[in-house]
Amino acid sequence: MNNLLLLSTSACHLCEQAESLLLQLNIAYQKIDIAEQEQWLERYAIKIPVLLNTQEQRELCWPFSTADILAFV
Repeated sequence: MNNLLLLSTSACHLCEQAESLLLQLNIAYQKIDIAEQEQWLERYAIKIPVLLNTQEQRELCWPFSTADILAFV
């Protein structure tokens, strides 16, 4: 079960960078556009991109590296 979310929005170059790191590491995730859900937008508008572990309720806020991602997951 995939419990890793990438919280982002369209036209966000930092979000694209974060997604690229996840793809490099071949880590499964679900991408969520925070603009489509008000609760996400209110909470994460100035923090994105954010990796969210939904099972453990932990967040990894940008900036992060591949090493940070590996330690997080």
